[in-house]
Amino acid sequence: MKQTTTGIHHVTAIASDPQRNVDFYAGVLGLRLVKITINYDDPGSYHLYYGDESGSPGSIMTFFAWSGARRGRRGAAQTTAASFAVPVGAVHYWRERLQAQGVQIKTIQRAEAGGDHGIEFEDPDGLLLRIVESPGAAHHPDWSGADIPQEAAIRRLHGVTFTVREAAPTALTLTRELGMNLVSADANVSRYSPAGSDGETIVQVVESQEPYGAIAVGNIHHVAFRAPDAQAQLKWQTRLQNEGYGVSPVMDRQYFESIYFREPGGILFEIATDGPGFTVDEPLESLGTRLRLPEWLEPRRAEIERVLPPIRTAVLNRASIERKQPHSLPY
Repeated sequence: MKQTTTGIHHVTAIASDPQRNVDFYAGVLGLRLVKITINYDDPGSYHLYYGDESGSPGSIMTFFAWSGARRGRRGAAQTTAASFAVPVGAVHYWRERLQAQGVQIKTIQRAEAGGDHGIEFEDPDGLLLRIVESPGAAHHPDWSGADIPQEAAIRRLHGVTFTVREAAPTALTLTRELGMNLVSADANVSRYSPAGSDGETIVQVVESQEPYGAIAVGNIHHVAFRAPDAQAQLKWQTRLQNEGYGVSPVMDRQYFESIYFREPGGILFEIATDGPGFTVDEPLESLGTRLRLPEWLEPRRAEIERVLPPIRTAVLNRASIERKQPHSLPY
């Protein structure tokens, strides 16, 4: 029986200044900062996670924050955009909110958005983002601790865009290996939806002869797809290896387990387990309020905290829409 992913687990991108990243994604976009930890492969830098109240799979956007790193370049062999889903009718709110913050907005055609109305803009590091109205978005949880009206709040990831020189090999990986369904195709753009997502999650593949990109600040590093558990993940690992993909060993990421491989177009894919989730090392009510380290790095906490720049976090209360006293991290 063919294995199928039920959607995107998370998208990981690269940022420069961690404070500016928190201010934009938590402060402007109203996502919950669900976890403050470090890049396990580079403990001197942050790994920041944002999502809905619990950071449920499908809502998660994460960032490696490398202060002072160079700006990247979008192009072929990259994930060139990520989009967020909001309830129908919410795009007008977001256009006004973002413009009030000085963000330049482009209204995108329904085809560009994967069939829904949306806007396109860049984050402070130049990462291309979209906010898209999705009929099913209202059925997903939001983060009620931000100053965003519930009827407009970002609910989850809507999709990603892959830009590749040749679309057919990437399409084969999506359909044969990940079990996705072709939704539509025209000219140089094809769109796929993961099984079980009811067409709400859209993975766009754009065939383009533009120059190859250079991944650094302002680029997406990888896209993770969902595996329900470790057993399903191991089946994928074996299948991918048998198909000739170079697949990593299973890696413990504390909040999920991961395997990585590159699809034929050069884009880094991850398959991540749904669990154990972000409450494994701190309670739901205090997610994202303290630097968390895996057990094997706790002996180095003092050293790591000396290197990391402090982050100020502020909680917005929807009822009062007043900033509470910011916390300074790390403690």
